[in-house]
Amino acid sequence: MTARMEALAQEIVRLQTELDREIERRRRALGWSVKEHLVQFEQGLVAEHKRLRMGVAAFFAQSTLLTVVTAPVIYSMIIPLVLLDLWITIYQAVCFRAYGVTRVRRSDYIALDRGRLAYLNWIEALNCLYCGYGNGVIAYAREISSRTEQYWCPIKHAIRISDPHQRYYDFLEYGDAEGYRTRLNSFREELARAPVATDDCTDHFPKAGSGLAVTGKTNRAGEQE
Repeated sequence: MTARMEALAQEIVRLQTELDREIERRRRALGWSVKEHLVQFEQGLVAEHKRLRMGVAAFFAQSTLLTVVTAPVIYSMIIPLVLLDLWITIYQAVCFRAYGVTRVRRSDYIALDRGRLAYLNWIEALNCLYCGYGNGVIAYAREISSRTEQYWCPIKHAIRISDPHQRYYDFLEYGDAEGYRTRLNSFREELARAPVATDDCTDHFPKAGSGLAVTGKTNRAGEQE
């Protein structure tokens, strides 16, 4: 990677850090935080969320016929998603161990926490759980496939591709034959040293997981909201 490319990559990291800080400021403005895997809302917010929850009857009343008819098609995707989830997990358990590649932790990509929000009715909560699972599985599979690509073929394409995975930016340029022969092993060695996610992350940006417990802070009457 050239000095210019490295400088741009560092700028991307800086901007991502700044974006994370802005997201955290927005979260505080909305009155919630995460401490020891518990989502805590400021006093009174949970009750306000429940007040804003739409009943199931009203939810169906405002839904279009096409929404109702296509719902089974949407939810049928759970079958290939579960199969992908299972298959990609077995794949990395077998192949990554054989190659010496650090395995991807599934819980870093699949989060099922939105279903606990008090302003969602059970249908909306189910939709959120489904979307969180589906997109999480895709992200999980993408990281596994990106590590596979780095191991076997860390070469950029000749044509521009839309939204490549982050490892792609460090790949060798198309046509760099000497680089491929001299640096392939170093790309593979990097995978053996890939950082393993831990649970010592900050309270504000917890790792995705099976879901976070949501609590309300105790009000003045001593009741849990």
